[in-house]
Amino acid sequence: MPLVRIDLLEGKPPEYRIQVGQIVYQALLDAFTVPKDDRFQIVTEHPKAELLFDRDYLGIHRSDDCIFVQITLSSGRTVEMKQRFYKAVADGLHEALKLRREDVFISLVEVPKENWSFGNGEAQYVSAKS
Repeated sequence: MPLVRIDLLEGKPPEYRIQVGQIVYQALLDAFTVPKDDRFQIVTEHPKAELLFDRDYLGIHRSDDCIFVQITLSSGRTVEMKQRFYKAVADGLHEALKLRREDVFISLVEVPKENWSFGNGEAQYVSAKS
């Protein structure tokens, strides 16, 4: 059910982008218990002039390695689950790719389950009884 969009500056090798996606996917499995194989990700590289961000917002210094992770998902996760997810992603990216935790920007967009169609023009998460 989550749709993950990962945006970063151009220039990273394909293996880097794949590993970022895998780390985010694993955190979704662990923190949000999403179903196995529920992996839908879009990874986009941008020229420097097209990825604009404040380098020091809220006192957090961001470098050119800053990545943006936006996830659209069904609503219902607790604040504690979200905090575990944020930490798992930042820690995982830091450990595997040496990405600074300060360079991990995450935004969750929650939507009702009826807002999903995985194909066939149907809302698969809407039961016939609803």
